[in-house]
Amino acid sequence: MPTISVKRDALFAALGKSYTDEEFQKLCFEFGLELDEVTTEKQMLIKEQGDQAGTGVSEEILYRIDIPANRYDLLCLEGLVNGILVFQGKREPPVYKTTKYEDCNSLHLTPATAQIRPYAVAAVLKGVSFTKESYDSFIDLQDKLHQNICRKRTLVAIGTHDLDTIQGPFVYDALPPNELKFKALNQIKELTASELMELYSSHAQLKQYLNIIKDSPVYPVIKDKNGVVLSMPPIINGDHSKITLNTKNVFIECTATDLTKAIIVLDTIVCMFSEYCANKYEVQQCKVFAPDGTYELYPQMQYREELVNVDKANGYIGISESGSQLATFLSRMCLSATCDRDALRVRVPPTRHDVIHACDLYEDIAIAYGYNRIPRVAARGAAAGAQCALSKLSEQLRHECARAGYTEALTFTLCSRDDIASKLGLKIEDVPAVHISNPKTLEFQVVRTVLLPGLLKTLAANKKMPLPLKLFEISDVVIKDETAETGARNERRVCAVYCGRAAGFQYVHGLLDRVCAMLRLPWHQELGYYLRQCEDPAYFPGRCAEVTLQGRVIGKIGVIHPNVLTAFELTNPCSAVEINIEPFV
Repeated sequence: MPTISVKRDALFAALGKSYTDEEFQKLCFEFGLELDEVTTEKQMLIKEQGDQAGTGVSEEILYRIDIPANRYDLLCLEGLVNGILVFQGKREPPVYKTTKYEDCNSLHLTPATAQIRPYAVAAVLKGVSFTKESYDSFIDLQDKLHQNICRKRTLVAIGTHDLDTIQGPFVYDALPPNELKFKALNQIKELTASELMELYSSHAQLKQYLNIIKDSPVYPVIKDKNGVVLSMPPIINGDHSKITLNTKNVFIECTATDLTKAIIVLDTIVCMFSEYCANKYEVQQCKVFAPDGTYELYPQMQYREELVNVDKANGYIGISESGSQLATFLSRMCLSATCDRDALRVRVPPTRHDVIHACDLYEDIAIAYGYNRIPRVAARGAAAGAQCALSKLSEQLRHECARAGYTEALTFTLCSRDDIASKLGLKIEDVPAVHISNPKTLEFQVVRTVLLPGLLKTLAANKKMPLPLKLFEISDVVIKDETAETGARNERRVCAVYCGRAAGFQYVHGLLDRVCAMLRLPWHQELGYYLRQCEDPAYFPGRCAEVTLQGRVIGKIGVIHPNVLTAFELTNPCSAVEINIEPFV
């Protein structure tokens, strides 16, 4: 949950009323926020850096407020004040609108950008009047967005520029590091991109972003028509176009790996600070040309309409209010609404990208109504909780395996393709495995289909322990199954291995007999459990059998094949048993 720091006096001045700390805390709670701390900038620095850090620092009181992670519109003073005033009924929700684009402010993407950050959006704020406070808030909002929805600039990077110092149309390109040279923000001379990366490798704030593009053969860059570099996203802006308190026209660009996130970020910034434009709440669109010559207009700032059933809203929340009253509650949350018979027609503004489902509207109604006002009622139905049968059986079998002298292991659910295929003498094409689409490491490429490889790897990691080693695991495997709703199904299994001077087949066989005896299963080919000889490349020829339950195969038991032992770097013979325990439930 992000936290913003706002100056108390500036906040109260914008709200048009002063509150005690307790009163404001109550207001925050009613609005769905939390006043986390009342402090000063000096106290914050002393806490972070020690007593010497607070020298000469302002002691103006700050409110640190926790904001819900999906409410990007509340991450700055402007959005917070607007939200609270609308919530209190002192202000109507702003109506945001776009004005016609100017061709000179268009942004053109080159094909090279597809290698690094393929998307970009842009907008212009005209006739902006910055004060020191609003300027600081503008910069702070960018930082808050970078840390949250932008995922530390990996998804979106924001650049803001003084439009009067540059000339469009603008070009978004990607160049080799040594071909990109410009004067970066607050630098005294021009440096190549490679030199800047070296310079910022020790920078307190910027070093965390270098790895985003460091290993790429090309670096993204935005230039104006004269070749002036505006920014090298996601690292640093150019010094030439930096905004100041005197800036009147702001060009905003967002480069991204996720276009949806870029649209949300751009809408949030321009909506929050369009109130400082000459024409209030008015934003100029930009043409953004794709490499194929097609273009889109940004910011989109789209209003959309949602329909909500009045009875459902009342039922889910646990209240009984008229449709017109529910519409009033939504309007207090910056969601203009009207009642149309038994439905609410809700107009969702571009500042509320968090509203994606009717449940989000129910939540806002509940906030505006007041959670503490919702009547407490007894549950309609009584139910007694109980452990599911499969989990209960698993726990009982764990105790039996432990009593038999086996030590429980807990291995990774993900493994490599080789672990469940070639190391066991199989082809990966013949294994019904669920594959990870973008594995980050060779060790975790698929979801395991058997427990045996995990236990063999555990044995290999504990070769220094005295023999014999006896391990077991009771966990789920995942089998690809086209008939299942999700395309795969879980299967609870028990697997035990014995490793010693001899294979010790009799020990795993004894464990199987013990488990079946505790389950009151007789040794019978049709009515109980039984062993039936089979061949499996993971087991020694002639030393492998299928475990059947009332004629149905539920697992295998046998002596591990020497090739498998070699593949898992084991030098002592092993035996194993692995069965599906779900049929026992």
